[in-house]
Amino acid sequence: MSNYYPESKIEVSEFTARHYDLTLNIATFGQYPPFIRNSIVMMQIEPEDRILDLGAGTGRNACLMMKYLSDKGELIGVDISEEMIAQFKKKCADYSNANVIFGRLDQPLPFKGKFDKVFMSFVLHGFPQNIRISIVKGIYEALKDNGSIFILDYNEFNYNNTPFFIKAVFKFIECPYAFDYIKRDWKRILADCKFSNFEESFFFRNYVRLLKATKNA
Repeated sequence: MSNYYPESKIEVSEFTARHYDLTLNIATFGQYPPFIRNSIVMMQIEPEDRILDLGAGTGRNACLMMKYLSDKGELIGVDISEEMIAQFKKKCADYSNANVIFGRLDQPLPFKGKFDKVFMSFVLHGFPQNIRISIVKGIYEALKDNGSIFILDYNEFNYNNTPFFIKAVFKFIECPYAFDYIKRDWKRILADCKFSNFEESFFFRNYVRLLKATKNA
C-alpha cells in the first residue's frame, strides 16, 4: 500500500492491519471494546439509517453499528487498506446491507446527499489541516439535510500541560499531525463548514471526545 502521508500513522502496514484489533485491545488494557460500544450507543442509530463509516478498518465498528440497523438500513465503509477491507468483508459477512469500498478520504467522495450519519474513529487527526477541511466538506456533501457527522477522536487539549505519562504515550504512539489536531477548535471549524447543533461526550479523562454536528439544511 502506498503511504500518501509519510508522517501519518493511520496508513498502516499489512502486518499491523492484520493484527489491528488485538493491538488496540492490548494498548488500551482491554478498554477499547467497551469504549467503542458506548460511543456507538451515543450515536442513537435508527433502524433505517444510512451510515457512512470513513476509515472503516477491520469492520469491528461497522458490525457494532449494524446491530442497530434493520434490513432497510445500510452501512458503507471506506478504507485505503486492502487487508483492512478483507477483514471488514469477513467480519460483516452476515450483514447483506453492509458493504465496504476502497477509497482515499482525501479525494472527493462518490456520494451526494445519501447518508443520515457519517462516522470517523481516530482518522481525522492523521491528516494535514488542509486535507482535514477537504474531508469535512466532502462529508457535508455526502450527508442528507439535517444528517449528522460523528467524529470520535482526540479532544482539544494543551500538550504542554498534560501529565508526564500522557505526554510520553502521546509522543510515542502519535504522528506530528496529531499535535496540530489537538490545538484546533473543531466546533468553530465545523461551524465554518456549515455544521451546527454540537453535542460532545468525553472519555479517558477528557482526552478523547465524540463530537456530533448536524448539517445545516
